[in-house]
Amino acid sequence: MKRISLRGEIWYVTGPTDPAEKNLRPVVIVSLDARNRHPGASTVLVAPLTGSVERDFDTHLPLSPEETGLPASSIRCEDLTVVKKDFLVEPKFPLRTLSNARICQIGGHSTFGHGMPAPSSYSTFQPLTSSTGFATPSSLAR
Repeated sequence: MKRISLRGEIWYVTGPTDPAEKNLRPVVIVSLDARNRHPGASTVLVAPLTGSVERDFDTHLPLSPEETGLPASSIRCEDLTVVKKDFLVEPKFPLRTLSNARICQIGGHSTFGHGMPAPSSYSTFQPLTSSTGFATPSSLAR
């Protein structure tokens, strides 16, 4: 049985029509673990990684090799996409898991990439939930 992909993990993806000689593409799992674990959900939300770090795009989030276990790369936040779980390929060697703060930064960069105003600071982006995972009156008052 295939292991369940979890939020922040780096996996590889292949498409149903990709030729066998095509390299697998690294992605970071962005969807919530409740969805990732749900037996009725056949897809996950991912953000693709790119090794093209020499270009400086506002919608790309740079990652260091220490953070990922891969060569220097960037998350292409403007290209969030849904993929079938069947197309995920677990890495052959252990990769790092990105922190929840980094995943929240993907969301901030993604909204900017889709024409919405950029938050004043991606590093301070906080979800509107309490430790229980539900919105509270105080979190909504921010």
